[in-house]
Amino acid sequence: MKDCIDKAGIDIKDIKKIFIHQANEKMDEGIIKVLYKLYGQKEIPENIMPMNIHKFGNSSVATIPTLLDQVLHNKLPGHSLNYGDIILFASVGAGMNINAACYRV
Repeated sequence: MKDCIDKAGIDIKDIKKIFIHQANEKMDEGIIKVLYKLYGQKEIPENIMPMNIHKFGNSSVATIPTLLDQVLHNKLPGHSLNYGDIILFASVGAGMNINAACYRV
């Protein structure tokens, strides 16, 4: 994820949302905490990482697209996107390659 952000030439502070695979909330929170620590950031922005695992569980490859759809259609309270926002998609987990992509809405 850090490599992706660095190669995109953006500052982590410019990222509006991080859409990460929803396998384990505690693991995802830990990953995000370490990511921000790598940039010397002690505070993680509020609502940076939408979560829906409580409602849908681990829906495998559908977790990130489902999250994005919920945010785009205002179905996840506290989360929204606007034209020009930068978002980070990341897939992590057992049996999965680690992948990330930065995207400007």
